[in-house]
Amino acid sequence: MMDFLHHLTFWDWLAFGTLLLILEIFGAGGYLLWIGIAAACVGVLSYLFPELPWAWQFFLFAILSVLTAVFWWQRQRSAGKPSAQPGLNRRGSELIGRSFVLHEAIIGGRGKIKAGDSLWLVSGPDLPAGTPIRVVGQDGVLLRVEADSSN
Repeated sequence: MMDFLHHLTFWDWLAFGTLLLILEIFGAGGYLLWIGIAAACVGVLSYLFPELPWAWQFFLFAILSVLTAVFWWQRQRSAGKPSAQPGLNRRGSELIGRSFVLHEAIIGGRGKIKAGDSLWLVSGPDLPAGTPIRVVGQDGVLLRVEADSSN
């Protein structure tokens, strides 16, 4: 075993990195990706510095693995921050609080309003078409409405 460690080549590190990247394909959630990249980096370093002792190669692999894992962790953590545009991909949220005229009667709790050039499904109390309503909430593509008493 020690003979193998004393004669590690860049091919060994590249093969190890490739193996980790292949295992990543099977669903490791990004963890083996960064460790595989660290192994490939050690392979490149051992190619550039062929006399690099095996102990230093393992030390560099450990350091690079930790650095890439911390980089990934920080990137994932920053991706979870609230958006500067909270209504993005929630088109109906901009309609909350606005008043409209009921386009199709609400029967059995369902009806439609026309907002701009779009028809929206609404839920609320049964009301006839032409009734002024106000949007009070959103459930996916369904807007919750109530009769607008201000008109």
